[in-house]
Amino acid sequence: MPDLPFPLSGSTLVVGASNTGKTRLTAQALDDWVAEHGPEGVVVLDFAPEVEREGVLLGGRLSRFTDVPDAAWHGVLEAHAPRADSDSEAGAMELAEENATRAVQLLDAAPADPTAVFVNDATIALQADADATDRLTDYCDRADVAVLNAFESDELGVEDAVSRNEREALVRLRVWAGRIVELE
Repeated sequence: MPDLPFPLSGSTLVVGASNTGKTRLTAQALDDWVAEHGPEGVVVLDFAPEVEREGVLLGGRLSRFTDVPDAAWHGVLEAHAPRADSDSEAGAMELAEENATRAVQLLDAAPADPTAVFVNDATIALQADADATDRLTDYCDRADVAVLNAFESDELGVEDAVSRNEREALVRLRVWAGRIVELE
């Protein structure tokens, strides 16, 4: 496996369109951290929905690429893919709000003092309200290292409320992150 293209310190945001390797790179970062430091204090927040479109799996959990250690805290959101799972803008926003509510519950249940935080598909939790970005980044700031990945593309839409919130959350995540890795 090649070396990570970023150090495991501070905050890193990995962005790109569907199927560019964001989840795989986040899984590698998790594996590298655990290999060097062990699983104690590791928090994994897996917000990714699993959607198949035209025979291609879009998104997906970190467990597709690694085994999250039992000693790590692992919160998995049974997420909707709002734009793919709904026929209307209002329906998509309703699904985004359900995701956000359950993501907050996971964040509230996570250990208060993480050492390392890995977040898969961070913007799923933020598609209903970009203002919720601060809650997630405040939590990540408690850790020595935080690696988050997020979808960044116009391929799923730009004009609907879910897409607008997602883009605003990405702006906030980019401002927060110590480094940004863009995948193509």
